[in-house]
Amino acid sequence: MGTVFSFDVRGGEPGPVQKALEEAIAQLHRVDEVFSTYREDSQISRLARGELSVEQCDPEVAEVLALGAEAERLSEGWFSTRYEGRLDPTGIVKGWATERAARHLAAAGASGVSVNGGGDVQLYGVPGSHRPWRIGISDPLRPGSLAAVVSAAGVDELAVATSGTAERGAHIVDPSTGKSAVTDLVAVTVVGPHLTWVDSWATAAFAMGSRQALDWLESLPDIEALLITAGDEVRCTGGLAQRLG
Repeated sequence: MGTVFSFDVRGGEPGPVQKALEEAIAQLHRVDEVFSTYREDSQISRLARGELSVEQCDPEVAEVLALGAEAERLSEGWFSTRYEGRLDPTGIVKGWATERAARHLAAAGASGVSVNGGGDVQLYGVPGSHRPWRIGISDPLRPGSLAAVVSAAGVDELAVATSGTAERGAHIVDPSTGKSAVTDLVAVTVVGPHLTWVDSWATAAFAMGSRQALDWLESLPDIEALLITAGDEVRCTGGLAQRLG
């Protein structure tokens, strides 16, 4: 998927947890084989060229495309599984795959799981007794500094995803124009239970711009967000303060 994954796994029986870790890593490699738009022989590339039908692909392809369609509907078209007119579910695959890997480890009995896929994180459980997971949010305007720290205190699952220009430049596309999104934002961090969704919402919100994005994010259940503009203005959803610490 063109990025680095890292695992932090705590507790559980060593044998089953190690086996689950190996399976989770194998799943991620398989996801890359199936969904990569850079591989000419991937199922997504062949599907885009009309060489395969969805029914001929692995069942996960239909699952991801259905999730992408739902993300497009809920974002009123600001999220899309197409790029330059071609099928490209990249925007939802990484979050979905990372969440699935973390869930697999939690199901194997790990008491604390953190899976980081290219800076977007899915958390389950706790890293230690009376100690929650804490995730730092990079300040896009001050390299090496943190804009905030998100805490998973009081919840069994939490995901944190950021979209912006600090790391990869202007890579987010406005689906209505097919060109790089012109927006007042430099970063959007979204927090919620499931990385599949918060990763998608961060991308859509960035493309919208701060004013529309903040109203839209406030309307989503169980979602909080931090938005940073190019003018160094910080805007937050109403409940985000409860997740900081």
